[in-house]
Amino acid sequence: MVQPRVAIALGDPAGIGAEVVLKALAALADDSPEDPPEPPSKITLVGNRALLEQTCDRLVQAGFSYLPDFSTLDLLEVPLDSALVSQITPGAESAASGEASFRFLQTAIAHTLAGKFDGIVTAPIAKSAWKAAGHVYPGQTELLAEQAGTTRFGMMFVGRSPHTGWTLRALLATTHIPLRQVPDALSPDLMTRKLGLLLDSLRDDFRILQPRVAIAGLNPHSGERGQLGHEELEWLTPWIHQMRQQHPYLTLDGPIPPDTLWVRPGQAWFGTSRPVQTHDAYLALYHDQGLIPVKLMAFDCAVNTTIGLPFVRTSPDHGTAFDIAGRGIADASSMKAAIRLAISLSAQRLILQNQS
Repeated sequence: MVQPRVAIALGDPAGIGAEVVLKALAALADDSPEDPPEPPSKITLVGNRALLEQTCDRLVQAGFSYLPDFSTLDLLEVPLDSALVSQITPGAESAASGEASFRFLQTAIAHTLAGKFDGIVTAPIAKSAWKAAGHVYPGQTELLAEQAGTTRFGMMFVGRSPHTGWTLRALLATTHIPLRQVPDALSPDLMTRKLGLLLDSLRDDFRILQPRVAIAGLNPHSGERGQLGHEELEWLTPWIHQMRQQHPYLTLDGPIPPDTLWVRPGQAWFGTSRPVQTHDAYLALYHDQGLIPVKLMAFDCAVNTTIGLPFVRTSPDHGTAFDIAGRGIADASSMKAAIRLAISLSAQRLILQNQS
């Protein structure tokens, strides 16, 4: 059997990253027989031992008794000088915590590119803390892509419903840009690249060879024939027709009005008394169009998956939660899901490599 090697970068040490990682590892070790099994794997934490030990001590003090045996954890140590460590306080965002989290991720990426890991799980960071430390990136995704030497990447969110077992997959065409820039950023070329990434991931990561994909409209009612916007008439609908001709194995629906696009996914997620026809993936055109419904349905179990990288990357669908850091009350459900998905996707890629 394949045994994927997964690195977990511990994120901003002033946030909840290390806490949810430790809790998730404990929960994975205690999975019930009903939980879908993941392949055997080797997990390595990437961070600083002193900071990780502080997190363990706080969790014990908070009454969290079941933790992984610290002596058995595989830790890739990222050295930090004592002066920097002394500036890091739970709940207090700072240049020091930003510098630490940046080094954790850099180290995980370098070792993965060197062939030591098959995938990376990233705990949350604070972009403003990175900026305060002199590292200006829109987020971890962009650093991962830069270090991997690729400009072809996308942000997809994956969640498995605890109510019905249905799997939600949502890709964003644009990500961290102001809303007023979205119409100018969208184009047939961009959409072709994003759809290509999505189809590759559905085929290689999820073994879906004849997918059904839904494309969101940009404007209310998908423009209502030009009455509420022209993008659908001018280029989005013609582009969809072109993609149908280029991909005869693909069922491509759209542009679907954004206010009704998520009705059937919601029914499939929470359950309904009648059968619901859904899609294998949903392509949203901008950040909130995709993430408001995703977080409404799957906030505790959705996973951010970067597609297009030469390795697997997942992360929980939440931030650093500085307001509750150090109190031992953070929910580790999304981190657990991120680790499980990283193991599963890494194993799938290893299988494909062995077959080729």
